[in-house]
Amino acid sequence: MAGFKAIALTVDTPILGRREADIKNRFALPPHLVLKNFQALDLGTMDKTNDSGLASYVAGQVDRTLSWKDVKWLQTITSLPILVKGIVTAEDTRLAIEYGAAGIIVSNHGARQLDYVPATISCLEEVAREAKGRLPVFLDGGVRRGTDVFKALALGASGVFIGRPVLFSLAVDGEAGVRKVLQMLRDELELTMALSGCTSLREITRAHVITDSDRIGRSRL
Repeated sequence: MAGFKAIALTVDTPILGRREADIKNRFALPPHLVLKNFQALDLGTMDKTNDSGLASYVAGQVDRTLSWKDVKWLQTITSLPILVKGIVTAEDTRLAIEYGAAGIIVSNHGARQLDYVPATISCLEEVAREAKGRLPVFLDGGVRRGTDVFKALALGASGVFIGRPVLFSLAVDGEAGVRKVLQMLRDELELTMALSGCTSLREITRAHVITDSDRIGRSRL
């Protein structure tokens, strides 16, 4: 064991979305870097196609027949809890619970998979409401400030995942940069809690945030 606590199974990428920025930028790894699971792929072939190197790689590595039954199969070969990453609807929340997921990560793959997909913060409450506390619901995507963490907790998240701030800080200042950005997020969250009258995470409730649906409901009164 390498100390892993769970397996996060990404379910929103059986087919990679059309990533036009990758195509426009002719995405490829710098020649001095080697990514092990890219070694079998000739990224130079992207020059001869209308796709990106990443899309070509995924097309050759991902089984498009992935289904909910595979979540059940995965449970037979590991004792680790399985978190299903890529859920944005109540319907898929019900299926995740039915097929034995230990947790849900509300994620839209950085909004890179499908144009016009809702922001994860907009989907979170629907998923959390359907989960009804039967399994933890986490939020992924768009977390940049401590206030974002506060909003997610208020809308039913058990916690959040942080991607780009950590990657950016790692690139700038290594481990020290990551520690600094995590401390910044914690400080901002604590300040937000104090200014909202919350002395503990348990005191953060739905009443602390106002969403677009709340505004629409009030305008109809």
